[in-house]
Amino acid sequence: MDILSYKTQAANKSTIEKQWYVVDAGEAPLGRVCSEVARILRGKHKTSFTPHVDCGDNVIVINADNLILTGKKMDQKQYIRHTGYPGGQRFSTPRQEIQKSSTRVIESAVRGMLPKNKLGRKIFKSLFVYEGSEHPHEAQQPKEISFTK
Repeated sequence: MDILSYKTQAANKSTIEKQWYVVDAGEAPLGRVCSEVARILRGKHKTSFTPHVDCGDNVIVINADNLILTGKKMDQKQYIRHTGYPGGQRFSTPRQEIQKSSTRVIESAVRGMLPKNKLGRKIFKSLFVYEGSEHPHEAQQPKEISFTK
């Protein structure tokens, strides 16, 4: 047996097959849903995972308005951002963010679990979050992923 028969094959843009998945955000706590979504977006569930290539799938998150946070996190957890000006540090809670748009909480959680570089920004574009149970991606025939509480 020659040694080339064991050569590792790295995935590239032409060999990747992207699929579509639907996740219900109101089914499990925020962290559990988002960590699974980030894993699927990154492609770590595939045997052909390659760290430097976007080999993940597209994920649709529905029911973002039925978000579950355990304990007192809805009022005590803080999101910190900065305007860029002196004294411009701003704080908000998940309850305040949900009042503006319930998709922000899920998007910021998933974004924090992805790589902080060009690849992470490209992967993040495969995430689609919707407040209700309806989404415009029926033509892609997405598969449903469920979690246990």
